[in-house]
Amino acid sequence: MTALRLHTPLCDLLGCRYPIVQTAMGWVAGPALVAATTNAGGFGFLAGATIPADRIEADILEVKRLTGDAPFGLNFHMFQPNAQQLLDLAVKHRIRAVSYGRGPDKQVIGRLREAGIVCMPTVGALKHAQKAIEMGANVITIQGGEGGGHTGSIPTTVLLPQVVDAVKVPVVAAGGFYDGRGLVAALAFGAQGIAMGTRFLMTSDSGVPAATLDRYLQVKDADRIRVSPLVDGMPQRMIDNEYLAMLEQASPFKRVWIAVQSALQWKAQTGMTSAHAAKLLWQALREDPATVAQTVMAANAPVLLQRSMQEGKPAEGVMSSGQVAALIGRLQSCDEVIAGIVAQAGERLAALASMTAQETSHG
Repeated sequence: MTALRLHTPLCDLLGCRYPIVQTAMGWVAGPALVAATTNAGGFGFLAGATIPADRIEADILEVKRLTGDAPFGLNFHMFQPNAQQLLDLAVKHRIRAVSYGRGPDKQVIGRLREAGIVCMPTVGALKHAQKAIEMGANVITIQGGEGGGHTGSIPTTVLLPQVVDAVKVPVVAAGGFYDGRGLVAALAFGAQGIAMGTRFLMTSDSGVPAATLDRYLQVKDADRIRVSPLVDGMPQRMIDNEYLAMLEQASPFKRVWIAVQSALQWKAQTGMTSAHAAKLLWQALREDPATVAQTVMAANAPVLLQRSMQEGKPAEGVMSSGQVAALIGRLQSCDEVIAGIVAQAGERLAALASMTAQETSHG
């Protein structure tokens, strides 16, 4: 009965058992984590934005192999040098859903929709949700300020009902979710499911090096997980560490120099041509000269995340995190996490039903 109550229209749209989504965290959401999430009944997104172009198709096929060809999603950004490759692969392999930020135009989204792919952008403000739907999105993930990585300032409890009331497509809630109580709360607000990043990062299936996971487990105070624009010019929530302290003390010139070095490293890793890099800079200059520095700084985030999430050097990189990291005290498998969420959600629903029945009988 509990599973039936937790089965929302989002489950039918994505082809998953429970309305629980694992987000596409860079350098974290690889085939193993996506498969573990999917096999446990959730819906996982593969982080196509940080997977090398020459490996992305093999990783898609690996997820299919590990899950018995179960539905899963793919994340991409239009500014990637291989954005067209990811779009082509999504259509070729009948990926169930794609996630993205702002960027794809109506033509790109139209092609994906025609292929039967669910278009599911993440937004942090009502106006962005409305714009995404205008462009063709048919599911919206909202992320409140409690979430990790790039985030806005609007709390989930304000943003979620605001978007639910304003749009007619399914809404998924992210930012501050980690257990069954949160899932029930999101459903009560009108969402059709929850999306979690930090909760899945802090599992035994994430593949994140032990040294980095230990840093996450050491956080017991949400105040240590704060927002800063110093990494790439945009507000980003992360765990306070030595690298962030260094950026705060560095001169503006030093921060720009670090960004240039990161940009060159990211250019080499992604195979970005000089022409493509110049095109991005020229586009930024034409749209808003003030964003040129931010365009250069944008390479900081993936490079610094790689140091923590892949190389296991948490003191030398960035550890994106939602505030919920302070509430997670041990590592579990994705199967244990999802089973626990479902069980607790069932308990809360039963308690609410009992409470309502008691009030009715007394009335």
